[in-house]
Amino acid sequence: MPYFSIVIPVFNKEKFVGKTLKSVLEQTCTDIEIIIINDGSTDNSESVIQTFQDNRIRYFSKTNEGVAIARNFGIEKATSDFICFLDADDFWYPKFLETMKSTIEKLPEQKVLACAIEIETENKTFAAKYSIDKKADFEIVDFFDASQKECVLWTSSSVFHQSVFENIGQFDINIKKGEDTELWIRVGLQYPIVFVWEILAKYVYDKSSISRNLTYFFEPYTFEKYALEEKKNPKLKQYLDLNRFSAVIKCKLNGDFETAKLLYKEIDLNKIGWKKVIIMEFPIIVLKFLLGLKNFLAKIGLGKSVFR
Repeated sequence: MPYFSIVIPVFNKEKFVGKTLKSVLEQTCTDIEIIIINDGSTDNSESVIQTFQDNRIRYFSKTNEGVAIARNFGIEKATSDFICFLDADDFWYPKFLETMKSTIEKLPEQKVLACAIEIETENKTFAAKYSIDKKADFEIVDFFDASQKECVLWTSSSVFHQSVFENIGQFDINIKKGEDTELWIRVGLQYPIVFVWEILAKYVYDKSSISRNLTYFFEPYTFEKYALEEKKNPKLKQYLDLNRFSAVIKCKLNGDFETAKLLYKEIDLNKIGWKKVIIMEFPIIVLKFLLGLKNFLAKIGLGKSVFR
């Protein structure tokens, strides 16, 4: 049985998937299986994948049903105790798995691990900024405390013991936007996170990615799932309000003022911070300017999202 199962969902990533697979095959830890799920790609992704000949690769092709179903498919096929996900346009540095394995051996009771990431834009690559202080090579952190800026759990930089999915479930297939972040909430409610400070993974800023789309934010269904829990968990409430804040801005920019109003009413304005309260009151023309500024700063590797 391999030490790690690596689940890679692919949908129309012919420009990226070759580099992604190469980064896996160049890992210094070789005790792996690579589960590739071609989720109904209509480009040449399959042809690129098939140029890689390695007996550790297990390739599956299916009709397009979305990334949540594809990742769950990979979880079911995994034979290892530890499962990693890697998006088909992201990248691992050679010692990602070796470092995760050595950390697991130091802390065998821990079930969830992640590393720091860097972000590659058109013009610059820069390190992500986190809301925790570095005190050692790794920290054991609370998900909600540690994710006030960049989220400490990210699909392509995290490792999960398979028992985590048995305990909290898999990706919610009813969620079409933010299904990964919703799973991190469930993880954070029950598990501490071992966060390794070494940058071992790279997020490639693809401007065509769904996560850059103004329609990409938590759906009402996601907030409703935690309506009772957030009333008794202040950290969860604060985290959800950060996501509500982002959704309010995006709804206003999309002209969906009714949803924006409903989400705004649920935010604890005394805790969210006065800057965010002011931003939510800005007229559309100012929000559009801030969005343009945010995208420009992201391209050159400066600043952080005005929506977070």
